[in-house]
Amino acid sequence: MSEKPQSETRRLEDLWAGEFGTAYVERNVTAGEGRRPFWESILADVSVENVLEIGCNLGGNLVWLAEMLPRKNVFGVDINEHALETLRQNVPGVNAIWSPARELPFRDRFFDLVFTTGVLIHQAPDVLPVVMSEIVRCSRKYILCGEYFAERLTEVPYRGQAGALWKQDYGGLYQRLFPELVLRKQGFLSKNETPWDDVTYWLFEKQR
Repeated sequence: MSEKPQSETRRLEDLWAGEFGTAYVERNVTAGEGRRPFWESILADVSVENVLEIGCNLGGNLVWLAEMLPRKNVFGVDINEHALETLRQNVPGVNAIWSPARELPFRDRFFDLVFTTGVLIHQAPDVLPVVMSEIVRCSRKYILCGEYFAERLTEVPYRGQAGALWKQDYGGLYQRLFPELVLRKQGFLSKNETPWDDVTYWLFEKQR
């Protein structure tokens, strides 16, 4: 990784690890409410025994997965310690681990499902392939991403921060970078009809 992407990566990691990220945690205390039907529909389509969420925040997704799987098999990583401590308090028994997305502390093919929701959008475009490669590396079966979609890479101003949110075709990017991924399911989660915020999701199966 060249010097500029490294600098951008450190800037964004510091942003989300610090007060900006903690404010995000506090704004999103109820963000996971109502998400159970989505996760029930996903687990109805795939057979998984353990899961990993990258950028788990305070557990708006993991709280539901911890009801459907043994808690010891539910993992989440984040770089904001306040988020992780909140997750540990709210969903005791899950594995809440500090880690940057670009360097995950797990062995290859360890998890049946690895996923992000609203996390790839906050990765600098130059670093995004590294993050996605780590996600693919850690997955044995399935990869899911739920992100803001645009036909082409589009930066969006985000709470006074430049270079902090991008829309693009994340599903298409996964398939271009990792041709071993086969699309199993795709959908759109409208903020008018679901507890999500106009999120497009893709569920991929990793071919052996």
